[in-house]
Amino acid sequence: MADQFFGITDTGKQRTNNEDTFIAQRAAKGGFVIASVIDGVGGYSGGEVAAELARESFLKRLNKPSGDVIPMLIDSFNQANERILKDKQEVEGHSLMACVATLALVDIEQNQFYYAHIGDTRLYLLRDQSLVKITQDHSFVGFLEDSGRLTEEAAMTHPKRNEINKALGFELQLDKSDYIETGQSPFLPGDMLLLCSDGLTDMVNKQDITDILTSHNALKEKCRFLIDAANQNGGRDNVTVVLVENDKARGQHEATMPASLPKRSINETESSSEVNELPVDTKPKSNITIPILAVLTLLFLGSTIWLYLQEKNQATSAEQPKVDSLVKKSRNAQEIKLQQAIDQLKGHVLVLDTAYKSPIIISEAITINKDSLLIKAKGYVILQSDSAYNGPAFILSAKSKNLQLDSLSFRNFQTGIASTNNVVLLKNVRFNNCKTAVQVSVAAADKKYVNGKISPLVLKVDTLPVKIK
Repeated sequence: MADQFFGITDTGKQRTNNEDTFIAQRAAKGGFVIASVIDGVGGYSGGEVAAELARESFLKRLNKPSGDVIPMLIDSFNQANERILKDKQEVEGHSLMACVATLALVDIEQNQFYYAHIGDTRLYLLRDQSLVKITQDHSFVGFLEDSGRLTEEAAMTHPKRNEINKALGFELQLDKSDYIETGQSPFLPGDMLLLCSDGLTDMVNKQDITDILTSHNALKEKCRFLIDAANQNGGRDNVTVVLVENDKARGQHEATMPASLPKRSINETESSSEVNELPVDTKPKSNITIPILAVLTLLFLGSTIWLYLQEKNQATSAEQPKVDSLVKKSRNAQEIKLQQAIDQLKGHVLVLDTAYKSPIIISEAITINKDSLLIKAKGYVILQSDSAYNGPAFILSAKSKNLQLDSLSFRNFQTGIASTNNVVLLKNVRFNNCKTAVQVSVAAADKKYVNGKISPLVLKVDTLPVKIK
């Protein structure tokens, strides 16, 4: 169990001081593991001070646990932010200091982890030899990479890769709902968490990191190999890594021969019955008894099977409405929330913020009946088709005359938007793996003469979002 977590930090090859720090230890109370990577910003002394203040704040709050986990992590960030702001006001040389941080609380016994995150440190989950990035980078270059506009290689060498837009010490209050990124996820036996500073991910690509993490080495050696890889590739920044592993054995079942044990048990039972229970009768039995018993047995079996089939058919008929009703109620909470928000909207503008956990899985089309509607995403909001769903994300009814979408993304739909004689305006909308982005059907009166013009659809495509002037 001692090898469940480990952390290490290194100055790198081109810096003379280390503004990184980390946490890798058990909480004072309870069975949680505290894991964190903190990267200071603001000069020779300021960055180190900010990082250490955040570290102390995290440990102080988490070693006295109370309340739900996610609010406790947010409270840790708020306390750290307050201490950094106070020090910035009191110490003249620290006016520019701040820090970015990723903090995870891992419950290995219950197979869960919780996290809070600000900045461009990162949290990864390794599962079944696959490395998945959990957190988003709060930077311009990070946004371009996360949204697919930049490749990993281009992001690693981008001149603005270290310019962040969120940090502890940037804002007086962190009560904005989307400022602190939080979440939780299952942490299964065999899983591993990697928390790291950008000194690793700017120097070592994802595949090389995965190769090191999946090697047959102890956590301590894997951490050391990650540091070495970053330094061998240039070591331009401080490098910090923390690993946490769920080292419980995965559930496995040995292959067995199902027939062997039951067969032995049956033989033993039959043998015992013959010796101890069956009376000895040496008199010859009448030859007519066996045919009569056979006929009666067949009649009994036939009537039993017929009655069973009749009951089954009746049960199927009775249950069918229940099955149908369950299918109709299969929509998930997120899409129900979105449909209700559109239906109950008082005005004409609906803002999708962090109250909607992205991606919003769509298993039944969202119907828009409002005359005019603007749906604007605040942040990175994705509508994603359920794996068993083949319909559109949005259907515009005849009542909807004008729909505007701003900064939404559609993923894995056969059709993104189904429209009939509606005006659809798109701004910074992305269609990922969608066979048809917008399907336009033109309705006309039956058996009437139609006069008019069908204007061409105009879509402008760019690699960057349009800026609002």
